[in-house]
Amino acid sequence: MSREIILASGSHIRAQMLKNAGIAFEVVKPRVDEDMLKTALQAEAASPRDIADALAEAKARKIGGKHLEKLVIGCDQVVDFNGNILSKPESLEEVIAQLQALKGKRHSLLSAAVIYHDGAPIWRHVGQVRLYMRDISDSFLKEYAQRNWPDLQSSVGGYKLEKEGVRLFSRIEGDYFTVLGLPLLEMINYLTLSGDLDG
Repeated sequence: MSREIILASGSHIRAQMLKNAGIAFEVVKPRVDEDMLKTALQAEAASPRDIADALAEAKARKIGGKHLEKLVIGCDQVVDFNGNILSKPESLEEVIAQLQALKGKRHSLLSAAVIYHDGAPIWRHVGQVRLYMRDISDSFLKEYAQRNWPDLQSSVGGYKLEKEGVRLFSRIEGDYFTVLGLPLLEMINYLTLSGDLDG
């Protein structure tokens, strides 16, 4: 018998991905101090991959503790640039600076998902995508940022590949769903094998 699913995320894109895949779920947005947790993990020299995983688990645990009988999906995404994590930009100037640092170089997007059930994690996955940004002129980057602000405020790295941000890249290695913030194929495989999805 399939279990009910909760998406512990306020991300409209993640919700849309599940909806488009025909998965029934409800959304419960977790209240987690991501900045504090991220700072503590960085102080312990945790890798970007471990930080993404820990943030996803914290969100799943927060909601999963109140809904023990349901499957609770927690997600998080970080940008790994030479071992450093980029955060969501808080100002137009910050997004421009991030894009200027990334141009002509490679960075990675890490999208983590953790599923909680009965107060414990039962599945986890961290997907990785490598992105190669073109060596773009500073004037184009500024115009791009100005055109797309404040929409970019919700995006780690300062771009959205599903929108005009795709023009910034010469090559992308990895899964498109992972770019959007959820390792969807791996999660669907697990939910199908566990009997929570038909197929």
